[in-house]
Amino acid sequence: MAKLQRRYTCQLCGSVSTKWQGQCVDCGEWNTMVEEAGGGVVTPFAAKHDLRSGGRAIAISGLDADVALPDRLVTGMAELDRALGGGLVAGSATLIGGDPGVGKSTLLLQAAARLAKAGSRVTYISGEEAADQVRLRARRMGLGSAPVQLATATSVRDILTTLDSGAPPALLVVDSIQTMHSDLIEGAPGTVSQVRASAHELIRYAKERGTALVLVGHVTKDGSIAGPRVLEHMVDTVLSFEGERSHLYRILRAVKNRFGGTDEIGVFAMAEKGLEEVANPSALFLTQRGDEISGATVFPAMEGTRPVLVEIQALVVRLASGATPRRAVVGWDNGRLAMVLAVLEARCGLSFSTCEVYLNVSGGYRIADPGADLAVAAALISALAERPIPADTVAFGEIALSGEVRGVAHAPLRLKEAAKLGFGRAMLPASSRDGVTGLAASGFATLGALVDHMLGR
Repeated sequence: MAKLQRRYTCQLCGSVSTKWQGQCVDCGEWNTMVEEAGGGVVTPFAAKHDLRSGGRAIAISGLDADVALPDRLVTGMAELDRALGGGLVAGSATLIGGDPGVGKSTLLLQAAARLAKAGSRVTYISGEEAADQVRLRARRMGLGSAPVQLATATSVRDILTTLDSGAPPALLVVDSIQTMHSDLIEGAPGTVSQVRASAHELIRYAKERGTALVLVGHVTKDGSIAGPRVLEHMVDTVLSFEGERSHLYRILRAVKNRFGGTDEIGVFAMAEKGLEEVANPSALFLTQRGDEISGATVFPAMEGTRPVLVEIQALVVRLASGATPRRAVVGWDNGRLAMVLAVLEARCGLSFSTCEVYLNVSGGYRIADPGADLAVAAALISALAERPIPADTVAFGEIALSGEVRGVAHAPLRLKEAAKLGFGRAMLPASSRDGVTGLAASGFATLGALVDHMLGR
C-alpha cells in the first residue's frame, strides 16, 4: 500500500519536497515552502503496464492530413489581435500577466465591451473587485452600455454551475486566477495547488464548450507570472503586459502562443478613458526630437514583423584620476554594453576606463535586438567626442568581438520604416548596403571604420 507522507510545495516555482526547508532547492527563494493540506501519496516508480487489464488504441495519422484553421474571435482591438496572432481562438485558454496597475483589467474590459457590442456573448468574472467597482470603471471609460454579463465570485464550482445553466459564452474573462478557489482540494486561494486546480477546471470547461477563456495572473517582483510554472504550460497563450506607471505607453507581448507567433507586440497608450491603440509606435518613441545633440542616435528595432524606431541616448562623463567609473543602463542589456565598450577600447583605441557611462533607451522601451550594437556604439562615440550625429540618421548592425560589423535580419524593413518617417541617412553593415534605396547609406565592415567616419580621421 502506498505510504502517506507530508508534502511541501514552493509557492513560486511549484517544486515539491517531502520535508520542510527554508530555501527552495529549485528557484532559490526563501520561506516559500508551504505544506499542502491532505499531504500527498508517495509511490515507487510503477512497473511495466499490464496491457491485458485495459487500454484503448489511439488514432495515428500522417502530417499531411487535412487540418481546418481554428475559428478566430476578433476583438476589434487591432493591437490585441496582432499580439494574439489574429484574434482569440474558440476553446483556447489565454493567460495575461503584468504588474499591478499596468492596465490588464482595463484592456480586457475594453475588449469584452467591444465583443459584446458586436453581438458576442461575453461573461466577465471579477474575483478582486466588487461588481459596482467594475461598473464605475466601465462608465468612466464610456463602456457602461455594453451588454457584458458581469459577476463577482471566487468559487469555481459556483462559476461553472452558473455558466452551465445557459448558453456558453464566446468569451469568458476571469480576473484573476489567484483569487479563485476550488473545493475539490483544501488550501487557501493563491496557493500552488489551488491555482493549478482552479485553472484546470476552467480550462476544461472552455475546451468542452468552445469558449475563449482569458485568465488574469499576478506577477512576482522579477516580472514572472506568480504561481506554479505548470500554469503557463496548461494554457495555449501567455501574454505579458509591460509598462511603467510613469510612462505613457504599454506593450502587450506574446510569450507563448500555440496558434500564432511569439514575436509580435501590441502597443497601447494610457489615456483618460482607457487604453488607446498606437498604430505607429515609432512616432510615439521619437517625439520631441529637436536640435542635434551628442550621444543620441536612432535604432530601427524589429518586433516580429513590425519595425519600431527608438532613440538611444548615451552620456559619457570624464572623472578625476583615481575615481571608480560607473556604468548604468536602462532598457538594454548591461553585459552587452560592457562588450561594446571593450571592443571600442581594444579594437578602436578609444578609452572609457576613466569615464562614467550612462545609456538609456527613450520612452522606457526595452531592446533585446542584437542589431542595436552599432547604434549604441555610435551613441557612445558621439558622446565621448561630443560630436552630434545628424538627426536624420538611423544605425543598426551587430558587433563581433573581433570588431567586425555583421548584418542583421530584416534590413530592408528597417530602412523602409526609417524612410517613411523622414530619415534620409543610414549607418549599417557593409554587407547590407547593396540594394538600399531612398536613403544615403554608409556601410561599415568594422567598428574601426565607423570610428574613423565619425571622428573624421
